[in-house]
Amino acid sequence: MNIPFFKYQGTGNDFIVIDARYQEIGALNVALMCHRRFGIGADGLMLLKNCQGFDFEMVYYNSDGRTSSMCGNGGRCIAKFAHKLGLGRNGLLHFLAVDGPHQAQITANEVRLQMTDVKNCETKNGAVAILNTGSPHYVKFISTDPEQEDLIAFAHAVRYSEEFKVAGINVNLVQIAAEGKLKMRTYERGVEGETYSCGTGVTAAAIAYSHLYNKQIKVTEVSTAGGLLSVEFEMNEQGWHNIHLTGPAEEVYQGIWP
Repeated sequence: MNIPFFKYQGTGNDFIVIDARYQEIGALNVALMCHRRFGIGADGLMLLKNCQGFDFEMVYYNSDGRTSSMCGNGGRCIAKFAHKLGLGRNGLLHFLAVDGPHQAQITANEVRLQMTDVKNCETKNGAVAILNTGSPHYVKFISTDPEQEDLIAFAHAVRYSEEFKVAGINVNLVQIAAEGKLKMRTYERGVEGETYSCGTGVTAAAIAYSHLYNKQIKVTEVSTAGGLLSVEFEMNEQGWHNIHLTGPAEEVYQGIWP
């Protein structure tokens, strides 16, 4: 069976996207399709499915072939793909993901995605925050440039520790570049390596920044290896809500997987 696919990227976080609304998709070798030597190459694969009461459903797989928790950049990319298919109205899409309903707004140059609310942010040693923004994240703030750090060694020590080795956790090193501006690198579980960008990680870094440093900033700009994203939210004693992740999402190419 030949399967049409589309390749999308959001600040360097790249995905294989398949329209599964009108064709029966059998068992996919996701790990092979995502392999950068023997397949298409991607950080993950997404199926766009019909879903009653929503414009579509997003089903996400990590590059290791396992179903995953929410992917923020993936959500922005699949929303852009759905808009291309003619779904939604006036650039507004309402879809279901593994962590619940999401809303995305498509503009000329960006996709603005509403993320799930965050109620808890655990603090460790003053400069570490652990929280779930649709996916679990370990966020460590450092004074040096993240590009100069050995992210893989640090991330492995956290991700494969007794506390996190079973369920896994995404690991982020974050530098405060200026007021309201962060620079970061992310190691993603499921990919088991560094990605150019991570939407839930960027969201986690912005919330951790507000929590650890008591920042009442409406919009935080976050620089990743793949580009710039912005996060805005409201906060009160119940946590963080009305969270939005905004940035570019682009189609790279399309093809047929035999």
